[in-house]
Amino acid sequence: MTGSTDWMNQGQGAKAEPVDLNTDRPHPARVYDYMLGGKDNFAADRKAAEEALAVNPTGRAGPLENRAFMVRAVRYLTAQAGIRQFLDIGTGIPTSPNVHEVAQSSAPSSRIVYADNDPIVLAHARALMSSTPEGKTLYIDGDMREPDSILGVPALSGVLDLGQPVGLMLIAVLHLIEDVQEAYGYLRRYVAAVPPGSYLVLTHLSDELAPERLRKVSESFRQRGMTLVPRSKAEIERFFDGLDLVEPGVELVNRWRPDPAATRPSDPAYDAEVSIYGGIARKP
Repeated sequence: MTGSTDWMNQGQGAKAEPVDLNTDRPHPARVYDYMLGGKDNFAADRKAAEEALAVNPTGRAGPLENRAFMVRAVRYLTAQAGIRQFLDIGTGIPTSPNVHEVAQSSAPSSRIVYADNDPIVLAHARALMSSTPEGKTLYIDGDMREPDSILGVPALSGVLDLGQPVGLMLIAVLHLIEDVQEAYGYLRRYVAAVPPGSYLVLTHLSDELAPERLRKVSESFRQRGMTLVPRSKAEIERFFDGLDLVEPGVELVNRWRPDPAATRPSDPAYDAEVSIYGGIARKP
């Protein structure tokens, strides 16, 4: 896509500083990019990913199904719910297809704001993000755990009208928060900032179907200085409290309105490989 370059403005009016990508050390966003089959990763990232896959050989299933769910969710919001603006919290590296590509492919005037506080993600976002001429795409440098660092950026209001419904996206990010009560609090702050008629799209890793495997994965992250906290389906459902869930409710991402052309039919063994729940809900 070509067109508007509004995403280059982080809302702070400062000239972008060069970022040390630390290519000799693995980075979780680039490891995830590698798991998705992306190209924005380096040898250290690929090594870390392959080491994780040695412990968990089916480890690509979750990221791939999670991304496929995101695509279906954005298509649902644009085609069926009429949403034309999106706020994506905890973006990560914009491995294609991302929210703006999916939304603007069916609704070219869609406006998307991405938010992340990672300088490595920012560097990749500058190189990879673009927009249709009719739409807008903005990147905000803000911490998910500090909602005002995102919601209070003046540039956000130049792209999103928070008086109109928004698609609020938190895709595979809340399991990076250690304390579940804190995670609930952050989520409620974002939901409170968008008007009725907005939709929440959320996915979260669960350890219910493969507890021992997820314990090893979490420990692998901890050894690398990263946090990964899988939670029960009941805990994940609480993120949607007070909202009207879209059918089929909170479900494994591979089972949430699956694409009829999906190459891997769901079965209990595959469900355990995926182990990510997701849902879409409308703010009444």
